[in-house]
Amino acid sequence: LFVIQGMCYLHGGLGAHGKLRSSNCLIDGRFVLKISDYGLNTLCTPTDLIKDDTYYYKLLWTAPELVASSIYPGAAASLKGDVYSFGIILEEIVLRAGPFHNYTTTMSSKEIVGHVCARESPPFRPVVSVGEVGAAAGGGGGAAVELLDLAERCWAEAADDRPSFDTINANYIKGYCDNLMDDLLRRMEQYANNLESLVEEKTEQLSLEKRRSEELLYQVLPRPVAQQLMAGEVVQPESFECVTVYFSDIVGFTELCAASTPMQVVDLLNDLYSTFDRIIGFYDVYKVETIGDAYMVVSGLPERNGDLHAREICLMALAIVEAVRGFVVRHRPTHRLEVRIGVHSGPVCAGVVGVKMPHYCLFGDTVNTASRMESTGQPLRIHLSENTRALLDQWGTFVVERRGEVELKGRGRMLTHWLLHCSEPEARPPTQGLQPPPQYPILFPALPQPALSLQVPYLVVEPPTLAA
Repeated sequence: LFVIQGMCYLHGGLGAHGKLRSSNCLIDGRFVLKISDYGLNTLCTPTDLIKDDTYYYKLLWTAPELVASSIYPGAAASLKGDVYSFGIILEEIVLRAGPFHNYTTTMSSKEIVGHVCARESPPFRPVVSVGEVGAAAGGGGGAAVELLDLAERCWAEAADDRPSFDTINANYIKGYCDNLMDDLLRRMEQYANNLESLVEEKTEQLSLEKRRSEELLYQVLPRPVAQQLMAGEVVQPESFECVTVYFSDIVGFTELCAASTPMQVVDLLNDLYSTFDRIIGFYDVYKVETIGDAYMVVSGLPERNGDLHAREICLMALAIVEAVRGFVVRHRPTHRLEVRIGVHSGPVCAGVVGVKMPHYCLFGDTVNTASRMESTGQPLRIHLSENTRALLDQWGTFVVERRGEVELKGRGRMLTHWLLHCSEPEARPPTQGLQPPPQYPILFPALPQPALSLQVPYLVVEPPTLAA
């Protein structure tokens, strides 16, 4: 509509434009179309005329009767020639593509101009199918078809058969204005709906990625500590009065590595530790780290749980031993895998160490003692310290066997015990055939509270001879 009004103004007294092309129809900041490149033919006349593809591309908007006299595009101009150019622009508007869109993929601009000037019968003009109109209009095909009908009148072979811009404005566009405005409003509404859907979809994707990133961070650091770091807070070291630390180690791991390839060792550790990871997900424990074949777990931090930490670690240790008994090494199915387990309870200090790849570490003599309990243990047996045994006394459901005093490096002789089994009914899922959580692993799951029978006495089995 703005193009027609602008051309009516020019043809009303200023004369023909001569270079009416879509590239000369400019939109300002108020979405008002203005026609540019009018006049100043003397200043715009090129000194060296090069008839390259750009030269012929600009002639695609030029009426066939003006091409022969166009020393350069726009040199020859007429009122009816501007109407022809307007018809080509209508094709671009309807298809949302360049001029002669269906021919530019197979023909050069020079070849298209040659066909237009050859006065073929029927005249060589842009071809637009009904399907293209419907696809480009996006549901507003009625107005698009009417504009194409007008375009065919505008690019008629005989110049006298083309309507003037005044006629177009009076008889055609005014009748199309309602359809065009409706189409414009429909497109704006459709754009707003699409934009809203797109924003909602991107927001959901961003939220999902944020949850994934957070859950990944929760696998590296305890959830409360990770939340403090994400909030920009400084995580201060914290002392815990009493926690229970678990260490386990694969018996004969060095010899097994020597008889295996590096990839087989990686697969073995991945299979074994994945089994352990699934088991600990059912207990109120935190996996501190794995170093080689050593597996370290703690309970009672970063969230305190009273004296439950000893019970949680011991129940988890019993489940791990049961799982290891049925574990099969993929590359050596006949090999019987065995682990040593050591458990000790006492005070520790915990904090985040490092800036790059921060690590949640435990410090204190309790950690060293738990490691010594593991190294002085026996295959497929759970080695308890006296501190842990004393904490288990209140539950009355754990069966232990007194081992006696054992020499621990750096600690001297300590009274230790073997954990045999637990007499209480286990409400947790079985250790065999565990399924991973549905989407994200849970480091601190909600713990079921089984009914405890405190009437069962604490059992101590005295062996005939003490194991050294």
